[in-house]
Amino acid sequence: MSTAEKNPIWNIPNILTLLRIALIPALAVLLLSPSRDAGFWAAAVFAVASVTDWLDGYLARRMGIVTIFGKFLDPIADKLIVMAALIMILPFGRVQAWMVLVILGREIIITGLRGIASTEGIVIAASDLGKFKTIFQIVAILGLLLHYDYHWLFGIDNPYFYVNMHNVGMFYLWIATIITVWSGVDYLAKFMRVIVR
Repeated sequence: MSTAEKNPIWNIPNILTLLRIALIPALAVLLLSPSRDAGFWAAAVFAVASVTDWLDGYLARRMGIVTIFGKFLDPIADKLIVMAALIMILPFGRVQAWMVLVILGREIIITGLRGIASTEGIVIAASDLGKFKTIFQIVAILGLLLHYDYHWLFGIDNPYFYVNMHNVGMFYLWIATIITVWSGVDYLAKFMRVIVR
């Protein structure tokens, strides 16, 4: 019997999830500095973590490896890296505190409700709103980490061929915040319909 069969925790999807958690300290250290270089490398780390988020789910489905450990850890890892990025850029004024509070509050409340439902043996299916929320959060955070103006015409400093990544990040963060509230209310409504009978 192989090690993986003896201990189902050690499989590729779960290892990718653990890698995502391991990247959080690296992200935090990079974001101690507001410099352009630090932001660029922090965005690269965050992008790698986001890819592992998609990849571990894809591999778990493709390989038929679904464990209780993975189900628990995967959403926790997602929330941790998103919140680490947002909290670390707060002191630089790149994001409004109330937006971080709304996003963090929603995650805490929904995680708590999922825990209550689970103790009752009830599974409340996640809606597509949650997937859209995650996508917009990822794009927003990448923009906010990059923050500065980036020129796209072979590095030529031309006022017509640049984009301010902070503005891009804030645009998507507004959308992400709206969907965050919407998906939270949607889940709460489903929870109330199932629990309160």
